[in-house]
Amino acid sequence: MAVADGLPDLGEMERSGLSVPAERRLGEKIMAEIRRDPDYVHDAEIADYINRLGQRLVSHVEGARTPFEFFVVRDPMLNAFALPGGFVGVHTGLILATRSESELAGVLAHEISHVTQSHLARMFGNQSQAQLASLLSLAVALLAARSNPDVAMGAAVAGQAAGIQTQLNYSRDFEREADRFGLDLMEKAGFDIRGMASFFERMLQFGRLYENNAPGYLRTHPLTTERITDMENRIAQRPYRQVPDSVEFGLVRAKIRAYAGTPSDAVAEFAAQLKSGKYARETDVRFGLAHALLRDNRLSAAEDEVAALRRLKLDSPLLENLAAQIRLKRKDVEGAVRILQAGSQRFPNARSLTYALLEAKLGAGGPAQAAEVVDIARKELQLTPGDARLHALEAKAHAMLGERLREHRAQAEAYLAEGQLDAAIMQLDLARQANDGDFYEQSEVDARLRELRQRKMELQRNERNGRP
Repeated sequence: MAVADGLPDLGEMERSGLSVPAERRLGEKIMAEIRRDPDYVHDAEIADYINRLGQRLVSHVEGARTPFEFFVVRDPMLNAFALPGGFVGVHTGLILATRSESELAGVLAHEISHVTQSHLARMFGNQSQAQLASLLSLAVALLAARSNPDVAMGAAVAGQAAGIQTQLNYSRDFEREADRFGLDLMEKAGFDIRGMASFFERMLQFGRLYENNAPGYLRTHPLTTERITDMENRIAQRPYRQVPDSVEFGLVRAKIRAYAGTPSDAVAEFAAQLKSGKYARETDVRFGLAHALLRDNRLSAAEDEVAALRRLKLDSPLLENLAAQIRLKRKDVEGAVRILQAGSQRFPNARSLTYALLEAKLGAGGPAQAAEVVDIARKELQLTPGDARLHALEAKAHAMLGERLREHRAQAEAYLAEGQLDAAIMQLDLARQANDGDFYEQSEVDARLRELRQRKMELQRNERNGRP
């Protein structure tokens, strides 16, 4: 991932003079690039899970002003990072390295605490807004160049790499503060606070064993035995709490493993694990095996695993989605739609099922199904107006119905939700040219276009003045 390895958390920056809206704009600008990276995980189930876990912690932050968004990067390195504006990324390698949900929550709580305590702002408290924005932009460029040897970097830029990396590393005082606030956050959210200490201690041991290949997390988050001891002492003063993992924790980890390496290797790994009987939950292993079989186009075997999971009483929207995906692979769109409709009724808050249902209906290719997609998407967007994926699905439905103005207008909102302002303006220009909307629709497009162009002018003015 271009910007994930080595980039630290970026706090609210108030003390450096960077406003919360400016910080959010800077984060959105970086996220627009990250979302285009092939290692950005678009999988709705994985994204839903990490966001639910993160928001469970954020809901216990007192006086939080920064909105948080959590996402996953496909990378075997043990790392997690945050960007301006509360965007927090986690590598798949780190998710797989955790042994309990509380360990994963511990990492997120630690990262959230770096943001809420404005650590980067305190690190660069004497920097001007222009200097800070320039430094962050340069850091992103350096990290991109490091992971992509084809990116040409000037000698002057490359010469600053070591200095920037040194400044981006957290101090031990900040790490201890994030530990303390993170533990409190975990406790309030109902997790086992021992999870933070156990995971960090394992990372410390890993770093000692492989000094030349230490986890990326350790390079920007200095970890010492003193910190571990301090965490353990704090934990010892609090009551013991055993917290079971959620069903989704094991299923998401199994799905990540199922899509790593070759399909045949993934099948062999899960089959061997199932045969050995060495697992915590049989449902996790069979779920991963089913996904690996689906990926390997062994559909009958995948269906057998789904049947076994139902006999084991696995009750999860992830299972319904899996069953539907197998139907779709068999070209049985109607069967997939039936499964997804039933699943959406049983799990109304599972956004991944909503996406899958709309995509399946669009796959059916009929105008009636497209009209249904528009209706469902608009109802869902009333609840989550900034959902880029819903806007994009609505745009596809309008395209199938031949409604060009509505198609480009919906696509504009999709781009805007992803921070792509120029692309959104281009889509609204196309909507104006479509000329198939009524007077009110044309007026709304014109008003939205004026608004976005004004926003672009303000951003350009800020950039000229050295502000993000």
